[in-house]
Amino acid sequence: MSLSDRAGFRIRSIPVLAGALMLTALAGCQVRPLYSDPAGTSTALAAIEISEATDRVEQEVRNALIFLAAGGQGEPVNPQYHLALTVTHRSMGVLYDQAKDRAGAGRIVVKADYNLTKIGTGETIKSGNRTAVALVDFPVQEFAKVRAVRDGENRAAKELAELIRADIAAALSR
Repeated sequence: MSLSDRAGFRIRSIPVLAGALMLTALAGCQVRPLYSDPAGTSTALAAIEISEATDRVEQEVRNALIFLAAGGQGEPVNPQYHLALTVTHRSMGVLYDQAKDRAGAGRIVVKADYNLTKIGTGETIKSGNRTAVALVDFPVQEFAKVRAVRDGENRAAKELAELIRADIAAALSR
């Protein structure tokens, strides 16, 4: 084998060696859903009962949480966990026009305090608070403004439910 043949062999073997190294490195990787485990996080999520709501926005958050936790199957018959949920909301005007004495836009802030406990023992699994914000335009017509605020509350409530579900799923997967 001549010197030029050996150099060509070395150059051609570099991609093969690089490919073998990449396959070796990837052999240790696993692909699986984020909140899956042998105990079944989705089963635990479906076994959560949620406290009753006191107003419309809290009911929106509660409904979205029930749907997200149980995968659309509704409330559990035999719950293993209880989620105490308290939701507050407020509307704030921004972009205030002093000439017209009204806000042209605003934001809806929906905040929830929650506490997940195991029903049998009363042990707290996860507690915390989350906030979601929805931006809205305030039209001149009063009914349109009321509807825009309601739509903003609904969007913020759905986002808040998704955040809470992610927190709870992470806690139950441990």
